[in-house]
Amino acid sequence: MRIGIPAETRPGETRVAATPETVKKLAARHQVLVEAGAGLRASCLDAAYEAAGATIVDAAAAFGADMVLKVRSPDAEERARMRAGTVLVGMLNPFDSENLAHLAGAGLTAFALEAAPRITRAQSLDVLSSQANIAGYKAVMLAANTYGRFMPMLMTAAGTVKAARVLIMGVGVAGLQAIATAKRLGAVIEASDVRPPVKEQVESLGARFIDVPYETDEEREIAQGSGGYARPMPAAWMARQAALVHERAKLADIVITTALIPGRKAPVLIGEETVQAMKPGSVIVDMAVEQGGNCPLTELNRTVVKHGVHIIGEPNLASLVPADASALYARNVLDFLKLVVDKEDRFVIDREDEIVRATLVCADGAVLRT
Repeated sequence: MRIGIPAETRPGETRVAATPETVKKLAARHQVLVEAGAGLRASCLDAAYEAAGATIVDAAAAFGADMVLKVRSPDAEERARMRAGTVLVGMLNPFDSENLAHLAGAGLTAFALEAAPRITRAQSLDVLSSQANIAGYKAVMLAANTYGRFMPMLMTAAGTVKAARVLIMGVGVAGLQAIATAKRLGAVIEASDVRPPVKEQVESLGARFIDVPYETDEEREIAQGSGGYARPMPAAWMARQAALVHERAKLADIVITTALIPGRKAPVLIGEETVQAMKPGSVIVDMAVEQGGNCPLTELNRTVVKHGVHIIGEPNLASLVPADASALYARNVLDFLKLVVDKEDRFVIDREDEIVRATLVCADGAVLRT
């Protein structure tokens, strides 16, 4: 089978879908075609791909392969370069129905890796977790770089510098990595999440969990989440959380918001009145900016100062750590391919496999996910 690795063309996208490490494994059984320069921004040189067994080609040849591995969903020009029947594997945004319609219209057999179920067997190919882990780390580093003071407590001859206070909103993979990174930098950390089971994880990393009490059985049930994801909470609970967050944010030097619900607009966690109450020079990193943001003052692709607070609206944080992000993503892809390539190196679709069934979003000109 011919497997194509084209360069990513979306603005700001620095990752690549395969690295020399994974190409070496693929090339032992398949013909791997890597577009010239595809891995440069991820520190993967063409010579390294060639040494791993790949052939360096132009974009047309990479997209003309039997299977195309990508990071982000192809645009119209890229779709036009692929033949009907081409197998496409990548992060294809399965909640974007218009995009899926375009993929189906191009006759592609498409697998959206983000749609993999949160089960033990799928952990090694969980692209959301691998990339969120990197994003959580980078969010803290961006905040530390923007914050005009030290992160750790320092005792000097000129006096004592207090440790920065960091508030993490949303304790999924990104939030937990943000806690761990901020802790390594010496900050004092608080964290909030709708799901009660994460309290133990938060405290094990050395942070204080902000408890918002549940007043009804319905609230308690919804807070358990679904499939590893948070669910929208009732308005009454959100109001209580907002009041508590407002008080904690006033004391914080850095606030990092990570709250996302798949397929929905990001919930507002830090309102303008809270930003107005925050300390001058404090920092907000809004990791949900691509889905509308957890703060209404966040601006996509910009760092702005509102009411004396720096608000960072940098999307796609994993792309700011392209070498490691690509390495982890490429391993996720390699593990996924084991489910759709049989021992005779033929492409197969086993619809009885729950991971394959969940990730298959287009086939035979039809959208399979609604």
